[in-house]
Amino acid sequence: MKKLMFTAAITSLLLGCGTQHSSAISAAVVQADTAKETTKNTAAIVPVQTLLRTSAHHYLSAEVAGQSLQFVLDQQGLKVLAAAGATNQQPLASASGNFVRLTSQLLADGSLLLAAMEADTQSLHLWLWHNGQLQPQLQQVINSRVVEDLCFYQSAVNQQLSLFLLGGRGGADQLLLQQAGKWRPSPVVIRELAVPYDSKACAVDANSAALYVSEPNAIWRYQAEPEADEGRELVQVKQPFGDIQSEIVALSVLPDSSVLALEEQPARLLRIVADSKQATTNTSVQSWSLGDDAVAAMSVVTGVAAAQVFVTTEDAVPVQQWTLPAVMAIPAAIKPAKPVKQVQPTAESHAASQRGDVIDDPAIWHHPTQPQLSRILATDKRNGLEVYDMAGKRLQQLAVGRLNNVDLRYGLHFQGKPHDVAVASLRNNNSLQLFAIADDGSVKVAGQIPTAMQEIYGLCMFQPTAAQIYVFVNDKSGLVEQYQLHSDGQSWSGKKVRSLQVKGQPEGCVADDQRQQLYVGEEDTGIWRFDAATDAAVIGEQIILVDGVELVDDVEGLAFAPGKTPYLLASSQGDDSYVLYQGVAPYRQLLKFRVTTNPQLGIDGSSETDGLDLTVRTLGPGFEHGALIVQDGRNRMPEQGQNLKYVPWQVVLDLLPSNTK
Repeated sequence: MKKLMFTAAITSLLLGCGTQHSSAISAAVVQADTAKETTKNTAAIVPVQTLLRTSAHHYLSAEVAGQSLQFVLDQQGLKVLAAAGATNQQPLASASGNFVRLTSQLLADGSLLLAAMEADTQSLHLWLWHNGQLQPQLQQVINSRVVEDLCFYQSAVNQQLSLFLLGGRGGADQLLLQQAGKWRPSPVVIRELAVPYDSKACAVDANSAALYVSEPNAIWRYQAEPEADEGRELVQVKQPFGDIQSEIVALSVLPDSSVLALEEQPARLLRIVADSKQATTNTSVQSWSLGDDAVAAMSVVTGVAAAQVFVTTEDAVPVQQWTLPAVMAIPAAIKPAKPVKQVQPTAESHAASQRGDVIDDPAIWHHPTQPQLSRILATDKRNGLEVYDMAGKRLQQLAVGRLNNVDLRYGLHFQGKPHDVAVASLRNNNSLQLFAIADDGSVKVAGQIPTAMQEIYGLCMFQPTAAQIYVFVNDKSGLVEQYQLHSDGQSWSGKKVRSLQVKGQPEGCVADDQRQQLYVGEEDTGIWRFDAATDAAVIGEQIILVDGVELVDDVEGLAFAPGKTPYLLASSQGDDSYVLYQGVAPYRQLLKFRVTTNPQLGIDGSSETDGLDLTVRTLGPGFEHGALIVQDGRNRMPEQGQNLKYVPWQVVLDLLPSNTK
């Protein structure tokens, strides 16, 4: 709560809408002053300055394939020079243009990727320094915004290389350059960020997937992953509430994940160590004065004993090299991020008509004779039920109220004709909302079954025989009730036959019809197994636990794939992934994966998934071996309301070792 008060108060002042007599601001000032008194550590060691023979307005020093090099922007363009101090200052390679904001990324093959903006044409240029040659990779006009800074992000977890284009007039784009080791034919915008007007500099910490952005009065931390939460955290702010004295014109992230910020005039370096969880309320700052003249850009090379900071001005004058003390040294080996396996969606549904948390849970209906005409049902938590075809086109909207979860089964009679039945949990009146599905896939409202629940939530269905259909429904208290559906040919009714209980709040559940097992996800804890038969014991067992690494709370959607090798699938919402288990004891984990961007089709990945469903039956071309349908909590490319992503089930199976299929 203290962090929220502080951040809100500072943000209010930065936006000019704070009031000096506000109690929240008064509390924030007290907290800020206390934090500064107790954690600020002004460096006692003066950095050492050297003037290089090289002149530049943007400068990088790097070692590539054992060769020490300088990459220089001056009035003539980009130059590649031998190491600083070398007698020969003739360019090894060059490219003409009025370039600004040079940045680089070392690639896995040992080559160096360079990026800069051509100011006259607003064109993005990419080059590779490889095998002693400067190889042009891209020249593309940027029309979306006036680019103020560039910064690369290499995601080891999601195997994506992207470039942030920071707009000085607000906003930023994240361009996908490479995925799974393969270069894109042309970059594609996979995310748009709402950053403030007059933002000046950016930098990325690949270890923590953090994007840092400076604006005139503060430094903010965003998440760098394209499917991550849009929120941001305040890292540092201008005096009197923080340690910043003048405009931040450049940022860099050091190997220990601290942030190095360059103030314009008088020139000053700040090393900011911010707790990744507490941000502003637990920040220590070191500062070094670099003189009274204005500066414009910097780059950093870290070593075992010290850090070398190269500072330039707007004019192409000799580069300043500042040696900072050993506190900047490379720390003990950082444990590399573990790559997560990826699958791509091949289709997506129309976006929800409203923004926010709307779409929740899908269910797959199989057409009896033409699988390509199958349907995807999905709950709209504000309006009712959505019905899509296999291309993602919305076919129906049934406005019955606030539905949460939905499931379906086959073979009941309704109004004198055979129909399949879908049931959803209706939060308006804590009832079971029934839908009848005709042979052509059209869906109609078919009545309600009341429950005594106080906060109805998750739901799934169970069909042990053709003549028996049950509904399991839960509420936020942990209560799980089992209802049997009946049909007199004209209408449907239901009767409660059993009650179960889990300790915490459940939602997702799924039944194995063949083995008569029920699986219930307790959001914060893990997955429970119960016998699904009405005459079975009501005591369950917890078979899979949340561990914060493989399965990360909340445990949300559950799905089951029957067959000789059955599978149990869970949505690991806390880290935007999915975990596949054996569908029988001992429920061994087989696979952890994410649904990633499909740049060829212009479909973003999925994140913060609530509900999901899967089938191993054919759904027509592209889904011959079934499909996985997942709710996407953050629908990018472009930013729209939530939707569903369609993934061929075979591509998931292809990730499994052969002995687990």
